[in-house]
Amino acid sequence: MKVVLFCGGQGMRIRDYSESVPKPLIRIGYRPILWHVMKYYAHFGHKDFILCLGYKADVIKDYFLHYEETLSNDFVLNGGDKEIQLLNRDIDDWRITFVDTGASSSIGERLLAVRRHLAGEEVFLANYSDGVTDLDLNRYIADVGQRKAVASFLSVRPNLSLHAVSTRDGGVVERIEPFSTASVWINGGFFVLRQEIFDHLHPGEDLVVEAFQRLIRRGEVYAYSYEGFWAAMDTFKDREELDDLWARGQAPWMVWREP
Repeated sequence: MKVVLFCGGQGMRIRDYSESVPKPLIRIGYRPILWHVMKYYAHFGHKDFILCLGYKADVIKDYFLHYEETLSNDFVLNGGDKEIQLLNRDIDDWRITFVDTGASSSIGERLLAVRRHLAGEEVFLANYSDGVTDLDLNRYIADVGQRKAVASFLSVRPNLSLHAVSTRDGGVVERIEPFSTASVWINGGFFVLRQEIFDHLHPGEDLVVEAFQRLIRRGEVYAYSYEGFWAAMDTFKDREELDDLWARGQAPWMVWREP
């Protein structure tokens, strides 16, 4: 299946990290978060990517045009002529389509901009470029396929260090508890979309705000609840936590490292 990745936003909540690096290229270990997302999909056999570019599109293009395999792969250096023999590779069997979808476009507008690249795809995958998980992707796709929903997404617990509050009678607190244990679920991305999504997505609209609302009224949106590992890199603190997991060799989303 083709994989559409929305990587054109400005990432305002993490802009302090670096003004020169777009959010999808902020690194976790040796590689940017975008690479981690793509590597995850490739592990499950989905290696045909469409990148919806926008803010600093040139920087993302340049990263892949000058991709350095030796950063994350073992290799042999032969003699003084610096001949390199790679022992394994990352992206040699990936197909990546780069499409400039506008600097300030919504997710829905970006998806419409790449519609022609999805011709003939009855079902395709889509995702934000800043979230990682250890979900068994193909099992999820198989489950969704049996339900015939036009749009499906991963429903997860918010990884927030805040508390959910329930009240009654104008403010009397009934319950206060961490988000991790409250009955609160959020859209975690990892969309599975059918070609029919374009029948419900109009120019200038957002995917979730407008198109999904129409489909919800028709009963054609499915949320796949998942309580395993999921994390999004929205802030500098999120990035530090993900990088720490990588440094300790405890990064659950790196399923390609499993024996």
